[in-house]
Amino acid sequence: MKNVIDALIYRFIRVFFIIIGLIPARAAARLSSVLGRIWFVVDRRHRKVAINNLTIAFGDEMSNVAIRRLARRNFIFLASILFDIGWLVRVKKKDARPLFTIRGFDHLKAARKKGKGVLILTAHFGNWELLIMAADLIGMPMSAVYRPLDFKPLNRFFVELRGRFGAKMFPKAGASLGILRSLRKNELVGILLDQNANLRTGVFVDFFGKQACTNKGLSMLARSTGAPVIPAFLVKHGGRFHVEFGPEIPTSRTGNLNADILTDTRNYNHVLESIIRKYPEQWFWVHNRWKTRPPGPGAGKTNTENDP
Repeated sequence: MKNVIDALIYRFIRVFFIIIGLIPARAAARLSSVLGRIWFVVDRRHRKVAINNLTIAFGDEMSNVAIRRLARRNFIFLASILFDIGWLVRVKKKDARPLFTIRGFDHLKAARKKGKGVLILTAHFGNWELLIMAADLIGMPMSAVYRPLDFKPLNRFFVELRGRFGAKMFPKAGASLGILRSLRKNELVGILLDQNANLRTGVFVDFFGKQACTNKGLSMLARSTGAPVIPAFLVKHGGRFHVEFGPEIPTSRTGNLNADILTDTRNYNHVLESIIRKYPEQWFWVHNRWKTRPPGPGAGKTNTENDP
């Protein structure tokens, strides 16, 4: 019975996105503004998380009022992703291609010539769902590691959506074998590295001036496989999308494993911070990025919002 219910919910989700994908771009932008502002008002928990995070990142540079305004713009941007996904469900590649601009493609080509596959460093930034489509448009389909959603119908929807553009999806638990197979075929494998890690899987490195527990898996993969690490982000500009590939991030090999992992992961965070600073409203600020704290007195303390 549960499988039948899940199948019905999945169909409802798919129809929902097909319908909102029919909404013209200008109307979608207006609706995003309305929905984002409503979300910002009613969702106190995520508003608080976003303002806390923005205060950590920009508290020395922005006033409380400016931070609150940026948080509101972020909610509006995140609401717009719903309409992009609706568009993605039904768009054909030939219609989508003119809307994408590729920058730094030479960095990716040079990395791929090494024949060891390419590890793509990316984040929940811009519309990350469209990055898989962009890779398909340039003839280099990208596989990705993901954390399955607890809600199975929605998880099925996103796995099938990503697979529409040639991506193989590797659930985070047990992803190693799939990753290694893809790299041996000289394919691209996307790793989202911008979310909080736990003490077992992460190391503490600087991110916006505060130690953030960051997954060390990308550094370990790069070291064990020799695959180059290339950053890639999809930046949204109105109704167009810019894919930005950055130069290869060297893998440290000093002979001190722990120090090398720290150096690599710190470098990855620096790249993430740089793109977020350029387009701060396009990152996923509603995630509690600094949740895991180093062991010790006062380690769990974070900034709080004085919400009127």
